[in-house]
Amino acid sequence: METVPDTATLQQLAEQAGRDLEGASAQDVLRWAVDTFGDRFVIASSMGDGLLAHLAASVASGVDVLFLDTGFHFAETIGTRDAVASVYDVNVRTMLPLITVEQQAAEHGPELYRRDPDTCCAIRKVEPLARGLEPYTAWASGIRRDETAVRRTIGVVEWDAKRSMVKVNPLAAWTQEQADAYLADNGVLVHPLAYVGYPSIGCAPCTRRVAPGEDPRSGRWADSGKTECGLHL
Repeated sequence: METVPDTATLQQLAEQAGRDLEGASAQDVLRWAVDTFGDRFVIASSMGDGLLAHLAASVASGVDVLFLDTGFHFAETIGTRDAVASVYDVNVRTMLPLITVEQQAAEHGPELYRRDPDTCCAIRKVEPLARGLEPYTAWASGIRRDETAVRRTIGVVEWDAKRSMVKVNPLAAWTQEQADAYLADNGVLVHPLAYVGYPSIGCAPCTRRVAPGEDPRSGRWADSGKTECGLHL
């Protein structure tokens, strides 16, 4: 796609693709996105694993992968990012917030993530993602319908009205069992903390270990009413 269609055309394209690709494999959904948008398509990854990067690399070489370095990540998250960049045929781009952790503490007070996690996420995730997505027309995430109530109705392709972009969710219909099987069958890189009780990994101050049998996302923003960082709302 050499020229970018207007917003109305893009929205129609997204909605039609959502209908046409429902039930298609994740590889076919990604292939459609790469064929349709070329280098104006990007994947966003939190580096909980390399699943989406592995799938993208199996479809096309050199797909851009956007990673948001909040300044609060576990060291293992940064290590997983570096491993994905080294092992898979993708182009990892790291986005930083406009202010450092130290500047944020000076402006908003210490431990903003405890007092006002929504504002912290807005500064360190939502705004950097918006900047990172500026060169693109379509973006993909690894979210799934089985993760939270908010995500149960996501399409494999949908219109991201907040950003006026096409949103691609190739894993939308996958279950945790399917994701685990793909990771194991293909030897995909997995965040080391996933093996020691951290099935959903965000920033270190806002992520805790989850006991066996607990909701996998219960370790995110524990003891608060927060369930989403704002990237997918």
